[in-house]
Amino acid sequence: MLYNAYELQRAMLSSAAAMASVGAELLSNPVLPLGYFGMAPVLSSALDVFAHAASPRGKPDFDIESVTVDGKTHNVTEAIVLHRPFGNLLRFSHDGLPSDAPRLLIVAPMSGHYATLLRGTVARMLESCVVYITDWADAKLVPLSAGRFDLDDYIDYLVEYLEFIGPGAHVLAVCQPSVPAYAATAIMGANEHPCRPATLTMMGGPIDTREAPTSVNDLAMQRPLEWFEHSVIATVPLAYPGAGRRVYPGFLQLAGFFSMNLGNHIMSHYGMFKHLVEGDGESADATKAFYDEYRSVCDMSADFYLQTIEHVFQKHSLPNNEFVHRGQRIDLRAIRETALLAIEGEKDDISGIGQTKASLHLATKLPDSKKKYYLAENVGHYGIFNGSKWRDRIAPVVEEWIATHTKTPLKIVA
Repeated sequence: MLYNAYELQRAMLSSAAAMASVGAELLSNPVLPLGYFGMAPVLSSALDVFAHAASPRGKPDFDIESVTVDGKTHNVTEAIVLHRPFGNLLRFSHDGLPSDAPRLLIVAPMSGHYATLLRGTVARMLESCVVYITDWADAKLVPLSAGRFDLDDYIDYLVEYLEFIGPGAHVLAVCQPSVPAYAATAIMGANEHPCRPATLTMMGGPIDTREAPTSVNDLAMQRPLEWFEHSVIATVPLAYPGAGRRVYPGFLQLAGFFSMNLGNHIMSHYGMFKHLVEGDGESADATKAFYDEYRSVCDMSADFYLQTIEHVFQKHSLPNNEFVHRGQRIDLRAIRETALLAIEGEKDDISGIGQTKASLHLATKLPDSKKKYYLAENVGHYGIFNGSKWRDRIAPVVEEWIATHTKTPLKIVA
């Protein structure tokens, strides 16, 4: 019922957004003198902001067409190299990379947003690595015939991706996937898998949420698992290929994202409105570009979401040495060769300081020479993997770590 009600509202808002967009265009058209007088510019700007906020959004494109290295621009090639029902494996490369360039698997979060949220992460690491990324599917578009997808399946997908990439690959997990990536590394280590990663970098990941718990962690602890199942899980309606699948809908996740910093989002849209009134289209477009990505959300498999709540945020199964995969307990002592890098943001309000660092203490059989911790000062959660601080301060740390633990030396990009 909830999903159907949302679909009805979305249809109505889509029509209203289209009408508002037409109105804004008419009032701001330079051919019509009305746009230069009275309240027309203000009304046009208000309609533009509403149209942008209410318009439906699909899956964004990465749109990484080129990268510049040492002053030389190289064209980027993007390809789907492995098809899977719940997530394809994408590869990005360019002709400026040497044939022995490190291969890096970036594990994107399955947390409501598409993998394109890590566009800046991919573009920066592409300067020195062949980059692969997990392109998770929108669960409402996956037919029931494809089966379920839970935390065990997520880990299996990561192992399969690494097998496809081959021995000696590196892994970079951003936020939520730090846990399954860490678990997959332990499983592959215990099996002495030839494709176990050479390095694993975890950025802002909830390895042990008992360390400096945030409001996100508190919510997960204050409610029983049954509350999440009854309050946020819905069934995909008939209009989609995944009709009948139980999901945590993207629109509910987006509502949660906005509620965490509602005041900031309101001021951002008010700032967009003022820029439009003043004729500062460039500043308004920058805000629009951010929200085009931020509002692009997808549904998450209910099985995966509920297991994540239970084992990562409530039971703390991994740090308690109780995490089980396919009936076998995961032993973090099996990580003996994969070098671990834990990165945290000083102002991260989603994964508190110490939650990712805990991964280094848990790998008790890994030599200290293969462990590193980096605290990014004055950096929030999204700044860890996007923006100038990521490009200039954090990415070089990741590149250096990869270089140190790669048989073939990696050229560090200044």
